[in-house]
Order: sequence, then structure tokens, then C-alpha cells
Amino acid sequence: MKKNIYVTQPVLPDFDDFTALLKDLWESKQLTNNGKFHQELESEMARFLGVPHLSLFANGTVALIVGLQALRITGEVITTPYSFVATTHSLHWNGIRPVFCDIREEDCNINPEKIEALITPKTTAILPVHVYGNPCDTKKIQEIADTYGLKVIYDAAHAFGVEQGGASILNSGDIAVLSFHATKTFNTFEGGAIVTKDAKLKKRIDFLKNFGFADEVTVVAPGINGKMSEVSAIMGLLQLGIFEENRLKRQKVAAQYDEAFKGTEGIRLLDNRPDVKGNYSYYPVFIDENLFGKGRDDVYHALRREGIFARRYFYPLISRFPTYRGLDSAAPDKLPVATKVADEVLCLPIYDQLQPEDIRRIIRIVKGA
Repeated sequence: MKKNIYVTQPVLPDFDDFTALLKDLWESKQLTNNGKFHQELESEMARFLGVPHLSLFANGTVALIVGLQALRITGEVITTPYSFVATTHSLHWNGIRPVFCDIREEDCNINPEKIEALITPKTTAILPVHVYGNPCDTKKIQEIADTYGLKVIYDAAHAFGVEQGGASILNSGDIAVLSFHATKTFNTFEGGAIVTKDAKLKKRIDFLKNFGFADEVTVVAPGINGKMSEVSAIMGLLQLGIFEENRLKRQKVAAQYDEAFKGTEGIRLLDNRPDVKGNYSYYPVFIDENLFGKGRDDVYHALRREGIFARRYFYPLISRFPTYRGLDSAAPDKLPVATKVADEVLCLPIYDQLQPEDIRRIIRIVKGA
């Protein structure tokens, strides 16, 4: 019987190391509320990533919601329809109107050349996504934001450890928001973080994630309960020690796919950018039915029949969901590239323990679907 293969599997630290720290936690009896493991992970992660300030959260979605609150974003925000729904849901929960901007086919990120035409007097910010960990054109986006007095919030859910030109991409914008969900290259079971360069903003974020408490008797804002638990922080500390090994193993899987699919008519790959140190969170291929002979969904179902659960990240577009499809900016004819990419994308399994024979089987099924 063939085993099932999923898009990703969490990399796990040594169980004895985890239980030793868990015993320490158990004996301390402080399971949450800025305990010693939470404090240690915040400082160690900031150092590891090369960022000045970082605030840990229970998950990336709450981090996005709080980040928008901390920056006092209102009105309209220009964002991408090609992402996980949490990106736009965070706007909705803050009473902010999303305005969808088309993407670039070469990297699946928001197209900076399309942003300015969408700016109105109600626009207060831009919310781009580093899709699949590919850096956005941060320089151009910042130039636009500076010209129009806008904030920039990066959804960096896929971008843990990603560097461009030798520096962390998380230092771009006013804040960058990470996710540490169990499916991510770096995970804390569930978790997230906000990165900022501003010490005062970091302090406000920390108030907001803890009900607005400034001290035991003072509430300075209508905050939320967004704190990371000590158990998740323990997982994060151990994950830091194995992240680079995991990243390199995923890179080897990606290289095998690259070699197999390059030059295959009808299958497009994202470019490997020499200035970018990626984390290989996902491995997307884009299938052109007219050239390949079969469509993306044909390949998707062929893999599923063999117990290989590839994913159509991101299909359908956020703009096609009932909550958002009534927006003027959600019309498919205004998002031609995003619509095309969503109809062609298929993310193949990629994780540290994916075996060579399984990689070969996946390649064989995709090519022969």
C-alpha cells in the first residue's frame, strides 16, 4: 500500500530536548503571559533573523489584525488577491476596505506598476505578500508609499529567514508579519510574530496583544489576547537550531524538481533569483493546458489518485470568495494575471524528509498525467 504524501510535513526537533524543556516549564508553572521561554525566543529570534524588534503572537492572523490596529490603519488598503484568506480577513476584521491589485506573473507578487492607479483619498496603506517567500519589489513599493504618505504592512507568512542581498527582507515596510503554523518551514505548532524597526511601535504592539494592559492596573487600549504560549515558545527555540539544516534539505528537493521540469513545454517555474536566500516553503509549478496537453486540475487529480495531495495555492483567488467578490476591484477583468496564475498553479510536496523515490514518483505522475 502506497503511503500518502502531503504538500509539507512539519520538521520536529529531538523529542528528548523538547520534553526536557517541557519539564522545566511544568515545574515553573508559568505556561503563558510573557514567561521566560517567550522572552528568550523573542530575543533569540530577532538575533537569528537580523531584525531590531520582534513581538511573538499566538498565530499569524491575530498578528496581522493587531499590526493594523497598532498602525491605526483605516479606510482603504491596497492588497493582493493572490494569497491565503487571512491576509484580507485581517482588513475585514478591522473595518478596512480591501482594494485588490493585480500581480506579476514572474513572481506572483503584487505588481507595483498597478498600485498608483488604485490610490484614492481613502487609501491609508499597502498590504503586499511575499508569496512563496519570494521578496516583493520592496524598493518600488516604498517609493510609492513615501510619495503618497501610506503605511506598508508586509504579510511575510512564507518568508521566515528569507534574505535579499544578504539582509533580511523582514526589515522592509513599517511592519512585517510572520506565521509559524505547523505547515511552515519554521513552526511553533501555531504562532506568529510582528517585526518592526520602531521601539515605540513594538511597545504598543505588546500592549495590544495582551488586552491593552500597560501594567497590572492600567489598560491603555482595547487590546486582544494574542500572546504566544510557553509551549509554543519552547518549540520555536528548538526549531531555530534545526532551521538551516531543514532549509538546505528542502533546497535539495527543489533542485531535483528544477532539473526534472526545466524545459518541459507547458510547465512554468518561478525564476531562481541569485540575490535571494530562500526558505523553500513551497514549490509551485504553473501548468498551461494549451501547451502541456492537460490542465492543472487533471494533474492535481492524477496525483491525488496516487495518494499525493498537492495543493492549488492560491485557488480560487480571495477576490472570488462571497465576502469580497462584490468589490469593484474584485472583477476578474481587473485581475487578469492573478486569474491566470490561480488557474494554473499547483504546489508540489516539499519537505525535509521527502524521499528520492517519492520525488521521482511525483515527477513521473506530473509529466505523464
